[in-house]
Amino acid sequence: MADQATRLRQLVGTGSLPENLKIDAEVPHKVPATADNARVIAITSGKGGVGKTNLSVNLAIALKEAGHRVLLIDADLGMANVDVVLGSLSRTHLLNLLEEGVELEDVLVHGPYGVDYISGGSGIEKAAVFSFEERQRLMHKLTNCGHMADIIIVDTGAGLGKNVMDFILAADEVLLVTTPEPTALTDAYAVMKAYSMYASTPSLKLVVNRVYNEAESREVVAKLQQTSERFLHLPLECMGYIFEDQDVMKAVRNQKPFMISNPSGTASRCIKGLASSLLYGSRMTVKKGWRGFLQQIFNFSH
Repeated sequence: MADQATRLRQLVGTGSLPENLKIDAEVPHKVPATADNARVIAITSGKGGVGKTNLSVNLAIALKEAGHRVLLIDADLGMANVDVVLGSLSRTHLLNLLEEGVELEDVLVHGPYGVDYISGGSGIEKAAVFSFEERQRLMHKLTNCGHMADIIIVDTGAGLGKNVMDFILAADEVLLVTTPEPTALTDAYAVMKAYSMYASTPSLKLVVNRVYNEAESREVVAKLQQTSERFLHLPLECMGYIFEDQDVMKAVRNQKPFMISNPSGTASRCIKGLASSLLYGSRMTVKKGWRGFLQQIFNFSH
């Protein structure tokens, strides 16, 4: 009997699509989050190089342009990718909060284009082997983030590392970013499988990056949905897709978000559609919120 990964690879090679596949969601009335219970969205991927951080930064800009207070946390510890995409420089990072006398305001960067963020730093190797006292200190100092933003985007690392799983299991919502490449799909499925095993209230949504047309996106979504429903019994909603756009690579080279360098470009319009989908495509409900997110992150038994 073929295992799940084998079945996924078989689906990748077929063109079978369900006729009732529906990507676009209906638009109910928006329910705003409260200041103390910011909506927490973790953005993750099965493998690196699929555009996760680029999506996180540009989505933060789109959500801010839509009138929301947004805070971006670079939780890809050991990398400073948010800095790179923004063309910004942070002198402090998340783990500086472990130091006496360093407060949230000291690590919060009021970045360009109105993006407030906390850098994950570069070259941080100890990443998450925290003592009980360190976890308590971080949680206490980070709590006020929930008062600063309506939406907190947590840009996690890629893959199935403990840090990544802790972040996505603690978040109210998870956006899983993939591309149509078979390796990206297989790695995305690995994340889906781990998430389905440990999430108490699963809320996993898919974003397909670097597609050439809508049909390709629908095919990718159908393959992952079929596999997820058959083997994991995990509902998988697609929030949107982003077309391949040469302006994206130009923006990365220039260290300027493509939402800024070409706001009317193809990728920018897709990001605006994704932001609209997140805001209005399904009823906005805060579950654990930011405080609950922190409590779960820093009370894991390490």
